[in-house]
Amino acid sequence: MTDTRSLDWLISVDDHILEPANLWVDRVPAKDRERVPHMVKDDQLGEIWVYDGKSHRTTGLSAVAGKSKEEFSPEPVSYSQMRRACYDPVARVEDMNRAGILASLCFPSLTRFCGQLFYEASDRDFALTCLKIYNDWLIEDWCGSAPGRYIPLMLIPLWDPQLAAKEMQRCAARGVTTFAFSEEPTKLGLPSIHDPYWAPVFAAANDLGMVVSMHVGSSSNIPKISESAPFMANLAWGAIRTSGAMLDWLFSGLFTRYPNLKIALSEGEAGWIPYFLERAEQVIDKQRHWVSKGVQFSDYANNDVDLFSLDIRQLFRDHVHGCIIEDHHSIASIDVIGEDNIMVETDYPHSDSTWPDSIEVAKKLVAPLTPEQQYKVLRGNAERLYRFTPAEPPRTAAHG
Repeated sequence: MTDTRSLDWLISVDDHILEPANLWVDRVPAKDRERVPHMVKDDQLGEIWVYDGKSHRTTGLSAVAGKSKEEFSPEPVSYSQMRRACYDPVARVEDMNRAGILASLCFPSLTRFCGQLFYEASDRDFALTCLKIYNDWLIEDWCGSAPGRYIPLMLIPLWDPQLAAKEMQRCAARGVTTFAFSEEPTKLGLPSIHDPYWAPVFAAANDLGMVVSMHVGSSSNIPKISESAPFMANLAWGAIRTSGAMLDWLFSGLFTRYPNLKIALSEGEAGWIPYFLERAEQVIDKQRHWVSKGVQFSDYANNDVDLFSLDIRQLFRDHVHGCIIEDHHSIASIDVIGEDNIMVETDYPHSDSTWPDSIEVAKKLVAPLTPEQQYKVLRGNAERLYRFTPAEPPRTAAHG
């Protein structure tokens, strides 16, 4: 029997797949192999993904596993230059064992974090075919290669909520409990979460118990402090995107309409959450009277949330989950955030990753907590949220 209280293993709720070159071409007739995402080799540019008349290269920061910080670079890399575990699920398990990672939820790379590649395609009927191929491959080949070691994360056709709901139902029947969604759909040219456009998706998520997983950057937009702000400053400022998404959802009324709906703020960290919850309460207290009267201020939108009964902290506790890598402020504020609302991640194989020292880093992170709280943050919250039963941990592990 698995020791469900073991603190020697973690579940990472945000890692990444570098899609193998044969993912799509092996699952379509020969006539379509040039239409699906496929890899070609260019004498000057090296390996290039080609799809819908566009080419895509793999940034080196997406595949740094096994490299020292001094070797990190955004320059494009070929698959021969990256660790096999970046794209091979069996090799990935070996790396997971080395770092004390019992299970992993993986976001895609080529398709971008919520499937923007297919949303932007000129032929959306064929894009749906490609999207379904990805979902089937993820379930059968990636997750199926090591049962109990991967939490399947599906993509939805963002351009058609009815089709999205059907695909969610199809994948839920195969054990999928979460789907990728954009932190800010309007940045993609889609309606906001307040628009009835998304009702079929949110209703399906509510009924199927599917978690809405929103990875930072899934809006295909990088906020800038200013046009001249350095890259490092903007990267450090990144949580501003996630905090905006959280507040948008909390004030949207969606959690009242869909009481089973839950969201995960993937790679968004959580140390900022106490401040924004406090600030939200201050805003409600001071502004709710005139807002509730329907008075319009500038071009800001109003909604139908009852601001006199809205308990922002309880709403957060019931529906929102923060995902952390090395966020000590979130652990220090766990009494405010809630011990049931924080999960850990390793971001393998990206440049923020804690691999190969993941369990050591995570243990140091949660050390101030009680053993029960440590268990929740390391793995228990992920098991509960994604309704996931991990495999038996290996008898021995290199990290041990």
